[in-house]
Amino acid sequence: MRSPIDNIVKPHPVLTEYYADEGSRRKRIDRMFNASAQYYDRINSIMSFGSGRWYRDQALRRAGLTLGQRVLDVGAGTGVISLLAQKIVGDGGYVVAVDPSQNMLDIAKANGVKNTYKGLGESLPFADNEFDMVTMGFALRHVSDLRVLFKEYQRVLKPGGKILLLEITRPKNSFARLALKLYLKGYVPIVTRVFLGSAEAQELMKYYWDTIEKCVPPETILGVLEETDMLSVKRNVVLGIFSEYSAVKAK
Repeated sequence: MRSPIDNIVKPHPVLTEYYADEGSRRKRIDRMFNASAQYYDRINSIMSFGSGRWYRDQALRRAGLTLGQRVLDVGAGTGVISLLAQKIVGDGGYVVAVDPSQNMLDIAKANGVKNTYKGLGESLPFADNEFDMVTMGFALRHVSDLRVLFKEYQRVLKPGGKILLLEITRPKNSFARLALKLYLKGYVPIVTRVFLGSAEAQELMKYYWDTIEKCVPPETILGVLEETDMLSVKRNVVLGIFSEYSAVKAK
């Protein structure tokens, strides 16, 4: 029988450039995101050339989000996905944004997100079978254990409900991988520092790439979703780097 430690599936190994060990990881991440919250939307706009909201909207619609549904957006940050989901589900639906960073949630509220909650995806304060969809946009790399996370997602979903995880995946082609690294770890942090004047946001963008580079492969993510007894587990790839992982809870 495997020990509890053996059962842990981390999204990436300990990154000692930023924190000493797993025990100090959460505090370091929260500090970086809290310090960068006021700049985060502008960073995302720089990084995606203004296309980030459009892409997220299309991903939600591809996943089948529709009027009247209940959505849990985990790792919501400044609430980009939550706001898009609010528009899609309409007044008859319900969207709640969850994030460990209070500063991020404050920005989300100011942006128009109606319902926010400070917390972690690995320990959700919601009842069983409550949501039609659980989303996570580019935050999978910041959790402590994929297996625990996906079990929580499966728990709070209604029978027939769907998980939608958006992530950036390092390209298999070595040239494309180098180009993406130069862009995300070189260009974006420099532009962030020059135009926003924030050393904390610059460091967060460097960390952003390092988590992408060290992240477990897509096969691991898909495998853990399948272990959680989810159905129709699949990965849709857009432009070679954007991974849309989805899965459905059995009815």
